[in-house]
Parts: sequence; C-alpha cells; structure tokens
Amino acid sequence: MSGRAGGDGAEAGRYGRDVFRPEQPGEDERIDLGALAYDDLTLTRLRALGVGPGWHCLDIGAGTGTVSRRLLGEAGVAGVLAVDRDVRFLAERPVPGLDVLRADITAPDFAPGRFDLVHARFVLMHLPEHERMVSVLAGLVAPGGVLVLSDAVDLTSGRTSAPEDRAADTPYAAAMRAMWRGLRGSIGTDVSWVPSYPRLLRGAGLRAVGAEMYVPPLLRGSPISRFWADTWERSRASMVETGLIDGAGIDAAVRYLDSDACAALSAGMLTVWGTRPGAPGPAAR
Repeated sequence: MSGRAGGDGAEAGRYGRDVFRPEQPGEDERIDLGALAYDDLTLTRLRALGVGPGWHCLDIGAGTGTVSRRLLGEAGVAGVLAVDRDVRFLAERPVPGLDVLRADITAPDFAPGRFDLVHARFVLMHLPEHERMVSVLAGLVAPGGVLVLSDAVDLTSGRTSAPEDRAADTPYAAAMRAMWRGLRGSIGTDVSWVPSYPRLLRGAGLRAVGAEMYVPPLLRGSPISRFWADTWERSRASMVETGLIDGAGIDAAVRYLDSDACAALSAGMLTVWGTRPGAPGPAAR
C-alpha cells in the first residue's frame, strides 16, 4: 500500500507524517505485505483492460513501487511515472523505464501530463475533496486511456448500534472499528464514500465504467493478516483515543488474527475503472 500522495493542510493530520511515517523502521515491509495481498488482483485487472506494450502509465501514491515495477516487467509497458509525497522507497529500487516524481497530487499545479493508464490504490481514501481529486485524475487520462482506482471498503462496521451487537464482536471486528474511527479522526481517512466511485468516474466524463470487489482471506500468517497486525501497532494511539478499544483489546485482536479461531472478513478492495472517450494514441509524457 502506498504512502499518502496528498495532504489536508497544515492544521490536519497527514498520512506519512502523523501516522505510517516512512522513516519508521519497517514501514516499507508493512506496505509490501499489502502488496502481497493485492498486487496479483491489481495486475490481472490492469492487463484485462489492455494495459501492455506501448502504454505510458502514471502510478499515484506508488509506495514501494511494486505495481510500477510489475507493469514494466510483466505487462511490458513503455514507461511508468511513479508519484508519491515521499519517494525514498521508490529511489531505493530503481529499474529501467521507471521515473520517479516527488509531488503532492492535491497541489493546484500538479500536472505531470496525460497517460494511457492512471492508477491509484489506497490513496484517495486518505484525501479530502474526493470528487475534485477524481476529476483531477480523470483529466490526466489520454483519449482511449483508462483510470483505475482502488480503495478500501469497511466490512466490519455494520453491527455497531446496539450494545448486545457489540458484545458479540470478535476481537478483530473491535480493532477494525477502532482503527477506521481513529484514522478518520487523526488523519482524515474516510472509506464511507468509496462505493460512490462508479458514479464519480461517470461524472468525470469517463465511459465503460466497471467495478469489482476483492476480499483477501484472513488466514493465519497470511500477508493481509500480518499487514493488519502491523497497521494496528502503528495506529495504536489513535485507536485507543477513540475509547472503543484499549491496549489489551488490540493485543487480543493481534492474537486472534494469528490463531486458528480467526473467522472474519478483511476490508474489501473496491476497484473501479473508466475509459476516456476518443481514439487512443501516444500519450504525452
């Protein structure tokens, strides 16, 4: 999963500054655990959309660059511009055809060109002005090109109203609920609007809009289980501040994830895509 590629303003918390700081030991490993859980699905979808030789690609919030490098090595694209607010992990793993840009995509002057593919995964959920950002990214898609957005959908917060429902929660569900609320309060993460992606892409002028959902299995020792355990540790303070969980509850959730008793749903990844009308041609880099 990527470092955040934008910001909320000086008064607000930010991904990469207040939580999930790239200089914190092991943050690149946490991001790579997410990549192990989701990259195969992402690459399968991108290739099904025709991404391949001759394509010029923009990878927003590229993190450690796993998707960017696989686009080059497996899909054989012509080139990838990988963008993030902090590019240390990208700079550590250079490959031919991969260009790196340190930038804030929310900045008014963000205009890197037009591309056959514009891709952002687990980025917009951390940013304000959702509709504007979808329009900004759609505007970077060349005629005949595609915009592909993926973000998280919370599958654990449906049963939150009655005390008897909360009492039946697994330790995992309690931790996830506290994590989402804590991240929203501390850095503005909001996944509640993610299901509106198809409408937003259509509203941004894209056509042939499609969507799919993937929920990785929470198996003992799996990459996604390890990812959530590490994510809870790094966001522990904001989780406890919600009052929904304490440190012992987080520890219990970590043990639950690493046990054969675990029977829960991970957050889903909703992927939505749309095509820019017009005849395809060489994208301007």
